[in-house]
Amino acid sequence: MKAPAFWHRPDSTAAFLLTPLGLIYDSVSRLKRKTGKTETAPVPVICVGNLVAGGAGKTPVALALAAMLANRNLAFLTRGYGGRESGPVRVDPTAHTARDVGDEALLLARAAPTWVARDRPRGAQAAVRAGADLIIMDDGFQNPSLSKDVSLIVVDGAEGFGNGRVMPAGPLRETVAKGLSRADAVILMGDDTAQAAAAIGQRLPIFRAQLRPVSDRLTGRRVLAFAGIGRPQKFFDTLLEMGCKIVVRHEFADHQPYKPEQIMQLCEEAAALDATPVTTEKDLVRLPPEARPMVEALPVALAWDDPDAIADFLKDRLT
Repeated sequence: MKAPAFWHRPDSTAAFLLTPLGLIYDSVSRLKRKTGKTETAPVPVICVGNLVAGGAGKTPVALALAAMLANRNLAFLTRGYGGRESGPVRVDPTAHTARDVGDEALLLARAAPTWVARDRPRGAQAAVRAGADLIIMDDGFQNPSLSKDVSLIVVDGAEGFGNGRVMPAGPLRETVAKGLSRADAVILMGDDTAQAAAAIGQRLPIFRAQLRPVSDRLTGRRVLAFAGIGRPQKFFDTLLEMGCKIVVRHEFADHQPYKPEQIMQLCEEAAALDATPVTTEKDLVRLPPEARPMVEALPVALAWDDPDAIADFLKDRLT
């Protein structure tokens, strides 16, 4: 689903009316975290999570951490949101589809062994049996079942913490204060136009990063842009910053499962406008295989503002 606009308006009537439900949601979540059984993996676990619903950039952060820790026999662990596999199962990009394991798992599996498991402790055990000496868990910060050695909160600088209310009154999965109290550091993505750093204050170290295109092949081209991610506007803004001319843009729900006829319609619309259909890498893996050659994907990678600072932080925490 798409995030409602009132999630970013603190004075919204809808947010005010839904606040009691948010208090109930928060109370139930706290109770689950307090009473849930927690297991400890025999290897360090780095959790890359967030405090809001939707995309903050967890998967690019996980991939960047893996690149930084390439000397380890690491494995990714993810729930496999949007997939039907409950796991534990090791992701095989040549055999699994997004309907099987979710889109994030397919992207992670390109970089390192990746395990999908709704039961996080069982997934960690499977990864360790296969040789992992470090686990990077994509999401799962609010899941108490597996103990974390390092918890990183990813915050989108343009969105921050929205209206500061808990779902359904706002985008928060839990209150900012409670979430930050269990974290070790914050990864602030992009320009901090939402003043997230001010809201975090001195409570945690903040490491800043940007998502940048790794290719300029689309620069200057007319494009029909479409995306089904947490914040499609980030994708559109990146294309504009590259010098692309967006003639049409289409937003779909996060993790949208595309049908062949949808992609055919988009490609026909792009052809009529003399434009190239372009989407994200995360969307591309959800396209029907026969449709992927007709669509361009924009590859992006995370760039740290101060790579030495995050490297020293991880070295200190992991030793």
